[in-house]
Amino acid sequence: MQLIDTHVHINFSAFESDLEALRDRWQEAGVVQLVHSCVTPEEYPQIAALADRFEELYFAVGLHPLDAHQWTPNSASQIRQLAQSHPKVVAIGETGLDFYKADNRSQQQQALFAQLEIAQALNKPVIIHCRDAAAVLADQLRDFWAKMGQVRGVMHCWGGEPQETQWFLDLGFYISFSGTVTFKKATQIQESCQLCPSDRLLIETDCPFLSPVPKRGKRNEPAHVRYVAEQVARLRGVSLEDLARQTTQNARSLFGLPQRTLDSSPGLAQSWTKE
Repeated sequence: MQLIDTHVHINFSAFESDLEALRDRWQEAGVVQLVHSCVTPEEYPQIAALADRFEELYFAVGLHPLDAHQWTPNSASQIRQLAQSHPKVVAIGETGLDFYKADNRSQQQQALFAQLEIAQALNKPVIIHCRDAAAVLADQLRDFWAKMGQVRGVMHCWGGEPQETQWFLDLGFYISFSGTVTFKKATQIQESCQLCPSDRLLIETDCPFLSPVPKRGKRNEPAHVRYVAEQVARLRGVSLEDLARQTTQNARSLFGLPQRTLDSSPGLAQSWTKE
């Protein structure tokens, strides 16, 4: 069984002391590929070095909406240039809107529009972060679609209501669920998980944040995407193996990831034992 964690931040300092052990654990859990998101373009050298170090790691380049105050007239050209400078860049982002922690709406929307243009020009998907901004984001995307054409992408770490989920499905987006789907009170997220079509479903950790049950409160890591997969499978009434197969196929389709087998991942275990 193969899993793909479609959103990680293993360049963060929380992981600097045990990266090799971290990799051993994600391989033991069946994680054969990962997509590393990007918060600011300044992270690029560090993330690119990780992609060179770990064959199974691919990555994105972009500016997070909570860093939109850093947007300058040169930011778009910088992101576009970086996105073309490494063969393992598979997406633009993470971009999007976050009105929960910041109120610089016009800056966030400017940075989002520019990154959508880059993604479209380079034929790469976008990784979208959305918090307390679903209606505005959906309107901005519809406007972009009408004026500029569609862009592929994923709503990452999705936490919206089912109605909001449908807005983004109608726009052609994939929906990615993180450890929050395992939280007892996350009923709206669980309902969204159940309504998402099988061919638009992804799983992620967003590590080091949002550890799933039974690891909640501890540092999250790619191996824990297995717990997300187990919960999503339960909610949807399918086997873990079928869920893994479908989400792995979806991730490869969206991000253009190559096929990988167990044999191509040295030391990858065929079994999983919960701690």
